[in-house]
Formats: sequence, structure tokens, C-alpha cells
Amino acid sequence: MEMYDPPHPEEAIREGCLEPLGLTVGAAAEGLGGARRTLSSILNGHAGISPEMAIHLEMAGWSTADAWLRMQLRHDLWQARQRAAHIHVKPFAAPVGPAAG
Repeated sequence: MEMYDPPHPEEAIREGCLEPLGLTVGAAAEGLGGARRTLSSILNGHAGISPEMAIHLEMAGWSTADAWLRMQLRHDLWQARQRAAHIHVKPFAAPVGPAAG
């Protein structure tokens, strides 16, 4: 069953990682070994979790890279499905051979 409007990972980072530790964006970015601007973009919903950032979060002890990427994917897919009515595709015949599945 698909989740209704899955949260952007920013909420989990902010509420589950930064706030409990009293970390500022700058201190968290420094600890994660990344740029403050990158983390700020994620926390403001302007960027998503990249595989590299997911690994940084995992190495910091904040869940697993797989969990972060699944959360990002669920959010992105739900957002794309909200725009699906504006996507116009001509259906093709079912493939045969290796591409079939």
C-alpha cells in the first residue's frame, strides 16, 4: 500500500538527528564531512538525499544508507505521481525477450 504524501527526509534529519543532539546546520555539516550549503538545501526541501549523503548519514550512526534512499525514493515517486496526469505517453506492445522482465 502506498503511503500518502511520504515525508521528505529533511523532517527525519531535523527532528530525529539534529534537534535531539542540539546540532546547528553548520555543526552537523562539519560532522558529516559535507558542505553546510548542501545540508541546508536538504533541510529546506530544495535538494534530496544523494547516495553519497546517505552514506555520510549512515556513517554518522543515523540509520542506514538504504533507509535514507528508500525514504527519498518514496517521497520523489509520490511527488511524480501527483504530476502523472500531465505526462503523455503512447503505450507500446509488451516486450519479448530479456527486456520483458
